Amino acid sequence: VGDSPTQSSTQPEAMEEENPLFSNLDLFLFTLIAGLIIYWFMSRKKAEPIPEFKKLDQPAPSTRETSFIEKMKKTGRNIVVFYGSQTGTGEEFANRLSKDAQRYGMKGMAADPEEYDMSELSRLAEIDNSLAIFCMATYGEGDPTDNAQDFYDWLQETDAELDGVNYTVFALGNKTYEHYNAMGAYVDKRLEELGAKRVFDLGMGDDDGNLEEDFVTWREQFWPAMCEHFGVEASGEDSSVRQYELKEHNDINMNKVYTGELGRLKSFETQKPPFDAKNPFLAPVTVNRKLNKAGDRHLMHLEVDITGSKIRYESGDHVAVYPTNDTAIVNKLGQILGVDLDSVISLNNLDEESNKKHPFPCPTTYRTALTHYLDIIHPPRTNVLYELAQYATDPKDQENMRKMASSAPEGKALYQSFVLEDNRNILAILEDLPSLRPPIDHLCELMPRLQARYYSIASSSKVHPNSIHICAVLVEYTTKTGRLTKGVATTWLKNKLVADNGHKSTVPMYIRKSQFRLPFKASNPVIMVGPGTGIAPFMGFIQERGWLKEQGKEVGETVLYCGCRHKNEDYLYQEELEEAEKTGVITKLNVAFSRDQEQKVYLRTCGGRSTQTTHTYTSAGKEGSSPGTFAPWR
Repeated sequence: VGDSPTQSSTQPEAMEEENPLFSNLDLFLFTLIAGLIIYWFMSRKKAEPIPEFKKLDQPAPSTRETSFIEKMKKTGRNIVVFYGSQTGTGEEFANRLSKDAQRYGMKGMAADPEEYDMSELSRLAEIDNSLAIFCMATYGEGDPTDNAQDFYDWLQETDAELDGVNYTVFALGNKTYEHYNAMGAYVDKRLEELGAKRVFDLGMGDDDGNLEEDFVTWREQFWPAMCEHFGVEASGEDSSVRQYELKEHNDINMNKVYTGELGRLKSFETQKPPFDAKNPFLAPVTVNRKLNKAGDRHLMHLEVDITGSKIRYESGDHVAVYPTNDTAIVNKLGQILGVDLDSVISLNNLDEESNKKHPFPCPTTYRTALTHYLDIIHPPRTNVLYELAQYATDPKDQENMRKMASSAPEGKALYQSFVLEDNRNILAILEDLPSLRPPIDHLCELMPRLQARYYSIASSSKVHPNSIHICAVLVEYTTKTGRLTKGVATTWLKNKLVADNGHKSTVPMYIRKSQFRLPFKASNPVIMVGPGTGIAPFMGFIQERGWLKEQGKEVGETVLYCGCRHKNEDYLYQEELEEAEKTGVITKLNVAFSRDQEQKVYLRTCGGRSTQTTHTYTSAGKEGSSPGTFAPWR
């Protein structure tokens, strides 16, 4: 009574049963899909790494020995000949001295200081009867060559103790320049200061006189002194020692054959920066015009395009170009020696431990070697005549060739007259000595490398950022034997014509930085002296001073002295210079015309006093040289 009904503890049967979240079919499909995804991830093939193929035109990763001491110990050598060389002559002399050692029961190696750790010089005393020879050329204003720069820096900074190290130095330079043999003299003095023992006097080679004679004379006095110092004797009769062996390729893929490249195979087909001595840029020639209006000389102005190369230069820098030899001379050499110039060959170093595996890029053809890689125009040095003498069938020819390689007065006189004064190159010698027919592979082994030619840049990058200008005079003369001799580089440049059909001649080139610069302050006055093609770097300076003036900068006085033979024939850049004077870029233009009057008048300078710092520059032009005191010395 009055009681309310109680709630039942169970749900009424009438309530519907709750539905599950997934049906059996959903679970089956989910499991199947998940399984397939897991299977795909677990069983898929991992992406294979891209294999690193060794390019056919690239050397294997470098395993080069940087310790010359360990290399000498490993190969039983006791003489190392280091060279600082810009154009190859220092390296050539080093190789000759290295080969000489064998005649005295010693074993030598030529070494590029750039390739080795020169701080190990103090360890040379660990090797019995050891000796370090330095063939050091001077470049520019008493500077080291490119490959000796690090060695020079080390010498300046080091306090290493070189007690027990035996050394001698042969210096290569040119006495007409202020800093004659400065690098060789510095190395000689600095090594002594560090405690090393000078075992033979400093040799001084003068390229203005007879560098070869200077070297031969020093060398023939040096070796007897070394025999006495080390207590050894010469092995007797001099013998020819081959450094390379010939390998002929009769069945080779021509894509693996060098065709003139200096470093990487096919580098002329696929150009890749940065561009340098081993990887020159093929610059198209856009202008090639004759500068002189008349006369029997050919003075030329060339412009090459460096667009897209990432090459940068400054006024005063040098452009290096790699010329090729005259094809007519190459063909004559092939004919006179009776060889197929298109045979593919390699010259492989017999010394397997040597860093220098070939004398030039191999494999290649004889034609390519004689055209691109070897200097066949310069009169051969005495060691070449000596080595080739064995192939002369006439005993008199043999005797004379060996005599010219000696330091005897008669031999020196014969070499001076027959080779140097008559300006006989290797072709002329073969023509005039019909009994001499050496194997061409030995000839190629002995010929020095064809070097780059350096020209002062005749433009300013401020005005011509994508163009480099060259000013040169064609070298061409008749020798005493009646042969017409042509300068290798200037003849080659003259033929780099700009065609109307769209074909562009190219010049393999790179930039060599210089210390030849305008003053940092544009307001400083400048005096420039540049006779003949020596005016080249000053064209760049004048352009730059004009550009600075246009930018509103205060530009100091700019005085130019230049000279030529006849005003109406070879007044170089007359229009440009007179316009620069008219606009005030050149404050004073002084020109000497040496042959426009009965008495010759030449360009001369004299000293004077000034209340303001004046920068004076002198430049002298000649084939393949840099300006004045900045010309490369061998």
